[in-house]
Amino acid sequence: MNKTGLLVALLLLAGAGYAVFGLTQPNEMAGHSMTPPDTSELAEGAPIVDVALPEKLSQSAQIGQRGFEAKCASCHGRNAAGQNGVAPPLVHKIYEPSHHSDQAFVLAAQNGVRAHHWRFGNMPPIEGVTPADAKYIATYVRELQEANGIN
Repeated sequence: MNKTGLLVALLLLAGAGYAVFGLTQPNEMAGHSMTPPDTSELAEGAPIVDVALPEKLSQSAQIGQRGFEAKCASCHGRNAAGQNGVAPPLVHKIYEPSHHSDQAFVLAAQNGVRAHHWRFGNMPPIEGVTPADAKYIATYVRELQEANGIN
């Protein structure tokens, strides 16, 4: 084997080792926990998390708040705190920007979402929410997240 072939083989081996290591480590290694909180002690429909409100919302977040209250709060709860047995909180580390981009919110509203972190069932597409609406809603959620140490 020549030097180039040996170098390629070593790089492939190192990459495979890194991939195996990454797949065997808990998600906390990536900076976020994918474990939803235990909600067994909460009443049906109760907020899942406590949400601290920012002192002031940006103008875009205020628009998003109105959209959230009109289209999202009936499931995701007041101030995106979730509702036990209904829908998850969006003010949760699972939805931090490095794991769920703002575009994920747009796609969720347009297409719905298959359940994957929580056991609330699938989220249907939300009728009447445009991509622009979803972007404002994401801005609102991001400002709530930031006020709660999620960024």
